[in-house]
Amino acid sequence: MFAEAYRGKTVFVTGHTGFKGSWLCLWLEQLGARVVGFSLAPPTEPSLFEQAGIAAGIDHHIGDVRDAAALSAALAAARPDFVFHLAAQPLVIDSYAAPAETFATNVTGSINLMEAVRSSGMRGAVVMVTTDKVYLNREWEHAYREDDPLGGHDPYSASKAAMEIAVASWRASFFDPAKASEHGVHIATARAGNVIGGGDWSANRLVPDLMRALAGNARPTLRNAGSLRPWQHVLEPLAGYLWLGAQLAGPQGERYAQGWNFGPQATDVRSVGELADAVLAAWGAPGWTDATQAGALHEAGLLRLAIDKAVGQLGWRPVWDFAETTARTAGWYKAVTARPETARAATLADLTAYIAAATTLGLSFAA
Repeated sequence: MFAEAYRGKTVFVTGHTGFKGSWLCLWLEQLGARVVGFSLAPPTEPSLFEQAGIAAGIDHHIGDVRDAAALSAALAAARPDFVFHLAAQPLVIDSYAAPAETFATNVTGSINLMEAVRSSGMRGAVVMVTTDKVYLNREWEHAYREDDPLGGHDPYSASKAAMEIAVASWRASFFDPAKASEHGVHIATARAGNVIGGGDWSANRLVPDLMRALAGNARPTLRNAGSLRPWQHVLEPLAGYLWLGAQLAGPQGERYAQGWNFGPQATDVRSVGELADAVLAAWGAPGWTDATQAGALHEAGLLRLAIDKAVGQLGWRPVWDFAETTARTAGWYKAVTARPETARAATLADLTAYIAAATTLGLSFAA
């Protein structure tokens, strides 16, 4: 069902020039989908989008989700069967510097997309990507479930929680699952953990910061080394998004029009310091320096996701453990740093290896 869901179908992806968006477009291309991307220009230099030549295999459109008219026109012209909404201001630190822009992109941009879906008359599946940080974080050991209260200390987290509330409102008001035969749209939200993997070059993210330090022959520095995060390879949540999309498009799609967590196994929730240790060890580099500062901007110290619902009701589950995830991530950067022209091949090699590993677990993600 997974492969058949996307083969020959049109998939509209916002944020396709970003880290996760680039991986998603490449996977969809391998599945035989026609991909239409709508996004700002690649947000980093270098960028996986350009390194892996993503534009060559898709319909690539530069645009801003805050521009409601342009977004609506692009989606109407695409006439998609699926929509994956990844466009966002995705960084906690940047949200402190530009809180209004963060809310405009993450909340208003998402509303613009749902309105574009509504006005276009599209009939199909819509996956709205948020984050694990949508939950009211009480810094406890409890893993947050989909029915836990939403909240957010920093503007990024709050904007994504607000996005969840907006999606729930539009779903109840205009895309009621019980009336799907009338409007034809099944809409869900996907809340993923902290993703790592080859090709992320964002500022103020742990792995890209480590890679930049290593490239400059500098000793990496960490902030909040003791903070615990649900680290996972980027292919894990993307598999979840694609599997969710396939279920939404299926004969009982209304059952899946709700919120879903996609995170690692509980044993793979590790500290910032542990992740840095593992990546540096795989690279063959020495250690790091703790640069945590008193009075620094607030970031969550402890965050865990419960994935029981996705495992039990969707049939999805994590494939790569922490060791494989960190080894694959370091291996990608090491190979591409030595030979930048191999970025696409390295990305496809990881995708192929992931699909093979999933197959041994009884998960069919192949084309």
